[in-house]
Amino acid sequence: MTDTYYERLVDEEALAAYLENELGTVERYEIERHREGHSNETLLLTWGDRELVIRRPPPGETADTAHDVLREYRVTKALVDTDVPVPEPVLACEDHDVIGSDFYVMERLEGDVLRDGEPDRFADPAARERIGEELVDTLAAIHEVDYEAVGLEEFGYPPGYTERQVERWGQQLMWAFETTVEEREVPDLYEVGSWLQENVPEEHPHTLVHGDYKLDNVMYGPAGRDASREERADDVREPESTPELVGVFDWEMATLGDPRADLGWMLSYWRDPKDPDPAVPELTATFMEREGYSSRLELVERWEDRTGLAFEHERFYRTLAVYKLAALGEMFFRRYLEGNSDDPMYPKMEERVPALAARAVRIIEGEEPL
Repeated sequence: MTDTYYERLVDEEALAAYLENELGTVERYEIERHREGHSNETLLLTWGDRELVIRRPPPGETADTAHDVLREYRVTKALVDTDVPVPEPVLACEDHDVIGSDFYVMERLEGDVLRDGEPDRFADPAARERIGEELVDTLAAIHEVDYEAVGLEEFGYPPGYTERQVERWGQQLMWAFETTVEEREVPDLYEVGSWLQENVPEEHPHTLVHGDYKLDNVMYGPAGRDASREERADDVREPESTPELVGVFDWEMATLGDPRADLGWMLSYWRDPKDPDPAVPELTATFMEREGYSSRLELVERWEDRTGLAFEHERFYRTLAVYKLAALGEMFFRRYLEGNSDDPMYPKMEERVPALAARAVRIIEGEEPL
C-alpha cells in the first residue's frame, strides 16, 4: 500500500516476523485498516485460517492514558470466563520496534455493530426493544463482575473516581486547547467544568467500569446464530431475528470506579424521539428514535432493576458524559491540526465541540431532561 498514514500504523514485514515467531508460519497473510473507529486504530488481520484484529494507538503524541491498548488486553483477558462477552485476546506486544507502538491481537467476532442503522432482521418493535435490553443487561453484567475474583483488584482505585474523572477530562481538554485555542475558543466548557467540580457526588458504588460503553462498541450476533444455538432450558428456540449481544469492545478506558458514569455515557448516545438535533451527527445514530426502541428512562429503570442501584445525580452524570465527549472532540481537533490523523471527521470538531458545550449547558439548566 502507498497510503502514508497506513505506513505509520504498521510495518507489514516486521509484523509478519513477530507473528511468525509467536503463532507459527502460515501461507496467507493479509492486513487492512478498519476505518470505523475514531480513537484507537483497528487493523483486520488474516493469519493463515485465523481471522484476527490488531488494536494500536494512533501515531503521534496523544494525551496521557487516552489510548492504552494494553489495558484493553488485560481486562478482556480477565473477563473471558465471566458473563461479560468479550473477544478472545491472543497476544500483547510492548516492543515498539514491531509497528511503532504497543499493540495487541484478539480473535475477530462476527455479527453486526449498530453504528449507522439497524439490520433488516431487527426492524420490528420486538427486536428493537431487545436491542436496548441486551445493551443494558450487559452493562449490568460488567458492573456485577467480582473484580477481585478475576484478578482486577488492582486495576483501579474506586474511591474518588468520579472527582478524578472531572479533573482528568478537564486536563485532557486543556491539553487540546494548547493547540486549538489558536483556531477558536469554547468558553462554555470552562463554565461546565466548574459546575461539574461543584456538583461531584460525595459517594458512589465501586464496580468495574468500561469507560466507553455505548451501542456501537458492542456487537450483536450474526443472522442464524440464534437458530443454531442449543435449546434453552424452556426448550424454546429464539428466532434468528432476536438480538443477542455477543461482544463488548474498546476497553482502553476501563478501570474500577463509578458505574453511574458508564450509564450516563451510554445514555448520552441514546436518542429519544423528543430530542433536539444531535450536536455531532457524525457520531450520533438516530434510528433508536423509531417505534419499539426503549426510551432512556426505560433503560435507566432496567439498569436499576438489574443492579439494585439507583441512578442518583443523573443530571451530573449526563453532563459529565457530554463534557467528556467535548474533550474527546477537542483532542481529535488538535490531532487534526498537528497532522496526526487523516480522519475526515476531525476537522469538523471546530464546530461540533461548541455544539457539545451548548448541550452540556442545556442538561445543567434542565432544558434537556432524561
